[in-house]
Amino acid sequence: MIKIMEKLAEARGQLLAQQRILSNMISRVAGQAPRKRLSEQEFFLKYSLASEERIKMLKNRVSELESQQRKTMMELLELKKSKEGLERLRAEAKRRFIEEEEKGEQKELNEIAGISFARERNSFCKYGSSRLGE
Repeated sequence: MIKIMEKLAEARGQLLAQQRILSNMISRVAGQAPRKRLSEQEFFLKYSLASEERIKMLKNRVSELESQQRKTMMELLELKKSKEGLERLRAEAKRRFIEEEEKGEQKELNEIAGISFARERNSFCKYGSSRLGE
């Protein structure tokens, strides 16, 4: 992502530089005396054709890089959503595991309490006294 942003900034900088060069040349030619302007205009026209091609190429490059940047951002967002989804699933699985463990522990405690109660009751019935009241 950083490399794309660096390439994009570089391409935009080159584009602005090319446009600035053309603009400066136009200003310089416009300020010249008519006789000297003619030779300068000829040079400018030859240079501007090549420069326009370079500007067009740079605009296409900027467009491609912006598209690539958007695509990369979308992929990063999808990864983030996926990661958040996995974290929610893990949290839910942990909650269910703890719940099941607590149910199992409660079942064991109930069984132990039931067995203890049955023994106490059995002892009461056999010996006629309650150990519960002692």
